[in-house]
Amino acid sequence: MTTADLPVIVIGAGPTGLAAAAHLVERGIEPLVVEAGPTAATAVRGWSHVRLFSTWSELTDPAAEKLLAGAGWAEPAADAYPTGGQWAERYLQPLADTLGDRVRYGATVTGVSRLGRDRIVDADRERQPFTVRLALADGTEERVLGRAVIDASGTWSTPSPIGADGLPALGEHAASARVSYRIPDLRDPAVRARYAGRRTAVIGSGASAFTALAGLAGLAKDEPGTHATWILRRGISGSTFGGGSADQLPARGALGLAAKAAVDDGYADAVTGFRTETLRPTADGRLILAGEDGRRLDPVDEVIVLTGLRPDLSFLSELRLALDERLQAPVELAPLIDPNQHSCGTVYPHGHRELSHPEPGVYLVGMKSYGRAPTFLAMTGYEQVRSVAAALAGDTEAADRVELTLPETGVCGGAGLFDDPAAGQSGPDGCCAPAAPALVQIGTGISLPLAVAEDASSGGCCGS
Repeated sequence: MTTADLPVIVIGAGPTGLAAAAHLVERGIEPLVVEAGPTAATAVRGWSHVRLFSTWSELTDPAAEKLLAGAGWAEPAADAYPTGGQWAERYLQPLADTLGDRVRYGATVTGVSRLGRDRIVDADRERQPFTVRLALADGTEERVLGRAVIDASGTWSTPSPIGADGLPALGEHAASARVSYRIPDLRDPAVRARYAGRRTAVIGSGASAFTALAGLAGLAKDEPGTHATWILRRGISGSTFGGGSADQLPARGALGLAAKAAVDDGYADAVTGFRTETLRPTADGRLILAGEDGRRLDPVDEVIVLTGLRPDLSFLSELRLALDERLQAPVELAPLIDPNQHSCGTVYPHGHRELSHPEPGVYLVGMKSYGRAPTFLAMTGYEQVRSVAAALAGDTEAADRVELTLPETGVCGGAGLFDDPAAGQSGPDGCCAPAAPALVQIGTGISLPLAVAEDASSGGCCGS
């Protein structure tokens, strides 16, 4: 068997990984999808209670739709907003089932390299197949070979810690029983009891934090004593609550307005410019957050940390990757998504060239391609893998073609400028100053439960 006869190894059976497999099949290339979990979309199922801010029409991939149509798939209403659970059950699992034996479950990738070549060796390197080491659910190990590797494993398993320096706050690990890194499912009686009648600190400034704040505000209406302290590392400006009515995804815009309502209605207090240094337990088992500037907040019972996600690059250490030193995203993609500079919420659609590395045949796609950058959309991942599959098939013209226009957020300003009071203002070039959100816009033209950024692991969006 030659290298060309080997499958393309796709890591992760989430939205982007399964879409990659569908595009490869359409191109006549055999994929092998390896998924650590027991089902497709394991990460998406981890937030199954959360409603997405994109409609079904923006959450399904064209090549995947063709495969599903042949299996008698019933396409959901295009304008409906699914939950994560519905996305998994009504689209992602059926897609994986259609792919059949091309998807392997319970297979965790522990290493990727070139056969017989570590990252140092040049000799005959590009002629060697990729070797992917798997740890299987039964405790055994296996090695599979591939002609290329598409890593769509996402970032869901590696949430960022509390500390503003990127490290866990002092005492964060010791307080782990009272710290969560996920949006709580307040419909679950046990989870509801954890937060009802208690004070909760919510740390983060993106869509996930907005959703948690809105949920806790709803709980406070039914359970007296429930209150949230919203902790932001920057000040509040016109862009703090998102783009509001200027967001081209109405449900995404509504999220920020719901968070603003939680503060304005007294269900949450906002603490700005606070960068947590320590979590200190009190005598009664509560927690006091202390900041780098010496401030100490009132005790809280629980802490919800929604400060973003980061990629796990450990199993790629034997590959030659070109990653931006700040974002840990491919160097050609990083300037397009850098939150220190990126403005107006628009990312130019990109493909195989921006995702390439010095190691030919390796692509990080989906949320993982963004490294530590936020606001990833499923549509972006689908366009990425369409281009990558075309490139692997040798169709350069199709691989280079842009086939996507992304919706703007209505927000300007670099997220890294959290200490600059003018960060939200229009620059000398006149770049879209953010619209100030108006509470009257909540629910206007849209009727749905609160939505959140899409899957943070493999092809959705996580703004934190």
